[in-house]
Amino acid sequence: MPPAQRLLDQVREKIRLKYYSYRTEQQYVGWIRRFILFHGKQHPRDLGAQHVESFLSHLAIKRSVAAATQNQALAAILLLYRHVLAIDLPWLSEEVRSVLAHLEGEVSLVGSLLYGSGLRLLKALRLQDIDIARSQILVRDGKGAKDRVTMLPSSLVEPLRSHLARIRERHLVAVARGFGGVELPDALVRKYPSAHIDWIWQYVFPAKTPSIDRRSGARRRHHLAPRLVQWHIQNAVRRAHLGKPASCHIFRYCFATHRLESGADIRTVQELLGHADVKTTMIYTHVLNRGGLGSLSPLDRI
Repeated sequence: MPPAQRLLDQVREKIRLKYYSYRTEQQYVGWIRRFILFHGKQHPRDLGAQHVESFLSHLAIKRSVAAATQNQALAAILLLYRHVLAIDLPWLSEEVRSVLAHLEGEVSLVGSLLYGSGLRLLKALRLQDIDIARSQILVRDGKGAKDRVTMLPSSLVEPLRSHLARIRERHLVAVARGFGGVELPDALVRKYPSAHIDWIWQYVFPAKTPSIDRRSGARRRHHLAPRLVQWHIQNAVRRAHLGKPASCHIFRYCFATHRLESGADIRTVQELLGHADVKTTMIYTHVLNRGGLGSLSPLDRI
């Protein structure tokens, strides 16, 4: 009997010991089989976290599977590694992926940017400058009134391209009907009276409907409401059964810690986060239970 078949028998045995339903057994075994076939029938023991990430990315981008389906595939693979192979992979985004899998539509893109680019929620919602060609994001007027550049994850390029195409079409329709512009600084409006309807100034995540600006009284298109995004993310956290409270800021927190875990220089992470002082960034090295040099006790190397 081939090794892959023996492995799947072990999976079935472990699932039955956990008293999972027969339907769940069939689904989990099916996902594990697809995972093995996706990587050319290599034994999962010879694969790593990056192979799991590539398989899940394939499901999300190439196969366009639903969030719940992707989450089920992850659960099956986690069972394989943790309870059958007894292998502890360096999961860099397990909990984050679990939460993101329960987000949909625009909010899913927002959450992915919070984690993938290290943005604060309000900065993500106020985004106007995404350079897809260079895979970077310009964050305007950050802390200290400074602009900064951060990374745009390659996995978000195509989803964002499609999203922006839909948003632009909706914007053109709104402009044709007499509204659709955004609120801009007075100096810019005086110099360029029609700038508020130019595409380059529109929000990446605009609200569904226009609103009346309290100061000018003009009908303008605002960005998505922070409370709406916060509600969706908190609901996703509950559905992911993390067993602990979490907010939108957890994505930025994970961005920093996971970048440091993967070997990124602390000064680079400081620049990406927009921290004025590296001491603020070093807080994340304490979270990792290691100092800035990342030193280990000799005992830990045995």
